[in-house]
Amino acid sequence: MSSEPIERRVSYLGDRLKACRCQCCGKEYFEVRDYCSNCGRKSYGKMDSIDLFYDKGILELCTFISEPTNKFMKLENFVYGIVSFHEGKIRVPARLTDQLSNSGGDVDFSSLEGREVVPRFRRRYSVGKSDVIPTISLAFTLADEYYPHQEYTVVEPAKEYELPGVVGYGVYTSRFRIKEGGMERSVPFIDEDAVTAAVEAGKLALIHSGVDSALVGKVYVGSESNPYSVKPIASKVAQVLKLGEEDGDLQGVDAVDTEFACKAASSMFKDASALVNYSRSGIKYAMVIGADNSQAAPRGCPGGELDSFVGYGGAAFLFGKNDVIAEIEGWYSCTSDTPDFWRRDGEPFPMHGGRFTGDPAYFKHVRKAASKLMEKSNLKASDLNYFVAHQPNPAFPVRIAKELGFRDEQYLPSLQINKFGNTYSGCSPVGLAAILDIAKPDERILVASYGSGAGSDAYLLRTTSQLIDKRKRQKVNVKFQAENPFVEYVDYTTYRRLKIGM
Repeated sequence: MSSEPIERRVSYLGDRLKACRCQCCGKEYFEVRDYCSNCGRKSYGKMDSIDLFYDKGILELCTFISEPTNKFMKLENFVYGIVSFHEGKIRVPARLTDQLSNSGGDVDFSSLEGREVVPRFRRRYSVGKSDVIPTISLAFTLADEYYPHQEYTVVEPAKEYELPGVVGYGVYTSRFRIKEGGMERSVPFIDEDAVTAAVEAGKLALIHSGVDSALVGKVYVGSESNPYSVKPIASKVAQVLKLGEEDGDLQGVDAVDTEFACKAASSMFKDASALVNYSRSGIKYAMVIGADNSQAAPRGCPGGELDSFVGYGGAAFLFGKNDVIAEIEGWYSCTSDTPDFWRRDGEPFPMHGGRFTGDPAYFKHVRKAASKLMEKSNLKASDLNYFVAHQPNPAFPVRIAKELGFRDEQYLPSLQINKFGNTYSGCSPVGLAAILDIAKPDERILVASYGSGAGSDAYLLRTTSQLIDKRKRQKVNVKFQAENPFVEYVDYTTYRRLKIGM
C-alpha cells in the first residue's frame, strides 16, 4: 500500500504541532510514534498524544538567515532558531514570523533568546501555482507583543437557552498596517492568506467560547479570496482546529466553503442557528468564519480604485444553545441579480460598476433587509441599542445608518473600516464583534451585511448576562488589535509585496 503524499503527512503533524509522551518514563517527542526509544517494547500502547497548538514555548537560540534558499526567497531574510516546550522536553525548529526584512546587522539576538513565543499557523514556503500550498505551525511570534498567549480551557455548559445564538467569537488580523489619509488598513504578512486568518480566528473563537472543538459538527468558511480555484479551505480549517470527533487523520465534521462576495459568512449565520436548533441534526455547535485577503488591482490599473479600502483579516462565530451570549431573535434576507462587483474566472482582481455600486446595489439591499426585519419585529431604530452595517468604505455605513434613523452612538462603535479596511467576508462580522466587545446584557443589536451580486442579510440579536462572564477569557478583542502599540506601518510598495504573498 502506497503512503500518503509528503505534504499531507507533514501538514497532519505540523499544522497542529502534534507530539506524544511515554507513560513509562515521561519522555516527550515532537512526532507521533508507537513506542519510546528509551523504554522499547514495554511502551507499546502507552504513548499519550499531546498537543502544542495552544501552548507557548521559549525561543532558546536563534540566528539570522540572510540568503534563504529558493522556497524562502520571498521572505528575503528571517530569524530562525530553536523553540522548546515543557521546560526543554521538546525542542523544535522555528521561524520567527512577522519580522520585516532587514540587513541583519541590527538584529539583537540577546533580546530575542529566552523570550516566550506562540505558534502561528502560516504558509511554510513558496511553491508554484500548480502545487498544493504547504502550511505549518512552526512559525512563531513573540508572546509579549501583538499576539499574546491565551489558554484554551474547555468549560462545561451551565445553561441551555430557548433560542440559539452566538456562544463565542474571535477576530484575527495582522499586526501590519498601511496608513493613508487618516485611514488604516490591515496588511497580511507575506506568509498569511485567507486560510491562515480563518484558522487563527477560529482558534480565538474556541478560546472565548470554552466549547470543546470535538462538539463542533459543522463549519462554514466564507471567502472570496480562496487561494485555490478548486479545493475547499474549510477542510484545512476543520483539520487544524480539530473540529468534530477525531478518528485517526479524519475529523467527524461537515466542512463547507461558502461564497457570496462580502456576505459569504454572514449569510450562514441563519443556517448555523437552524442546525443547532434542530434536535435531530445531532449538531450541538456550528462555526461560521469569514476571512479574506481582500483583492484589488494596483492603483492606476482598471479596478484600482478599490485599493484604497481593502484590508485583511477574519472573524469566527460559534453558534449553539448552551451558554449563549447573544440570542438570534430573527432575520431577513433579500437578493437580486445586481452585477455591481465581480471577478471573472482566471482574472486576478475584481471589477466594479462605479456609481452603480451605491444606490441600486448596497443601499437598496441593506435598506430593505434592515427595515423589513425591524417591521417584522415591531421595532424602530430607537428601540435598538446598536446597528452594524457592511463597511465597503467609510461613507456607505454612515449614510445608511442615518437614513434608517440610527444615532451616532448606535452605529459608530461598529465602524472598523478606518482601522482594518474592508475585510470582505469578515467585514460586518468584525463590526458585530466590536459591538459584542462592549455591549451590556439585554441589549439589542441589528446587523445588516451586504454581498455584491447582490444581497443582504439582516439579523436581530439580544445579548445575555453570559456575555460579561466570557469576556474575561478574551485578551485579544477588536480594540486590542486596533490600538495595539506593536502595530507596524508599511509603505505602499511593501504593502503590495505583502498582499501578493508567498
